[in-house]
Amino acid sequence: METVQIAIAGVGLVGRRHADAINQLKHVTLSGVVDPSAEGHAFAQDRGVPCFDTLEELFASQTPDGLVLATPTPLHVAQGLEAVGHGCPVLIEKPLATSAREARTLVEQAEEKDVPILVGHHRRHNPLIRKAHEVVSAGGIGEVRAVHVNCWFYKPDHYFDEAPWRKKAGAGPISVNLAHDVDLIRHLCGEVQSVQAQSAPSMRGFENEDVAAAVLRFENGAIGTITVSDSIVSPWSWELTSNEYPIYPPTPESCYMIGGAHGSLSVPDLRLWKHQDGKRDWWTPIAATTLIREASDPLVNQMHHFADVIAGRAEPLVSGREGLRTLKVLEAIQAACKTGEIVEIHPGQDIEIEREYSSAG
Repeated sequence: METVQIAIAGVGLVGRRHADAINQLKHVTLSGVVDPSAEGHAFAQDRGVPCFDTLEELFASQTPDGLVLATPTPLHVAQGLEAVGHGCPVLIEKPLATSAREARTLVEQAEEKDVPILVGHHRRHNPLIRKAHEVVSAGGIGEVRAVHVNCWFYKPDHYFDEAPWRKKAGAGPISVNLAHDVDLIRHLCGEVQSVQAQSAPSMRGFENEDVAAAVLRFENGAIGTITVSDSIVSPWSWELTSNEYPIYPPTPESCYMIGGAHGSLSVPDLRLWKHQDGKRDWWTPIAATTLIREASDPLVNQMHHFADVIAGRAEPLVSGREGLRTLKVLEAIQAACKTGEIVEIHPGQDIEIEREYSSAG
């Protein structure tokens, strides 16, 4: 297997995690870093690779097989287009862009030039999500009728004080935290057709919301509810329940519940609930079976997948088009919160909302 050379633009917290993932794969190497900061240059020196201030300098000096964009969101489209212009496959951290309209420009250009774009919704690469998807898509709970997603946690005051942009309009938990959750429920339950939603102003006096809830209607007729807050003390969020990232103390709870006509599945504990003897009767005892799945690092799995896409051995699991669809649902939630109306989601049609977005990403 030939070695795949991948460069990383932006080596903050997320970019460094991608570099660590590369380091765990024998057939993938870090070819260079794009980061104008002193920290970026120090990181590159420590890893023994060249550091460039711009993508233009990177592509003038080398031809990487792929590029990871872990830069602030407002830079994604311009930098993605630059990579596509060089025929370089690119893995772009979520969200794909600051708006679906901007994302569409990038996605269509990449599709026209047949350059793969992957979006960093890495949770799809978690073995427990692969198992949940396998069960649901194989009819293990029957037709999906409802799904509930809980995304509650408490971010301390210093989290906001260290980066004041987090207090601004457009940087609330809808845009910052729900992208992964929306992507997963689309992956598990199907496409969203319409959205109703409400939000409440920050109790800490910030410009954005600190709690929101949405009702989602899926194309297959299922109904979903999703709530998010960064000001609720709770054990029910992906970060605390999945044991995916060691900086979050794990809890034995679940944050997703998927209800079907023949059973229900909770995630991430993968408990499959059914009535005894195949009966569907609330007077018949119900019991859970905990499903067995593998355990591996989803970021490493994602990087391995990126290398396979580059080599032509796989199609993107989370393509640019998939990232665009998730972004449209997020915009629909924001628009519904602003207007109080039902927002329909139509393929190829953008949602008109007034949107403020911090340049800090």
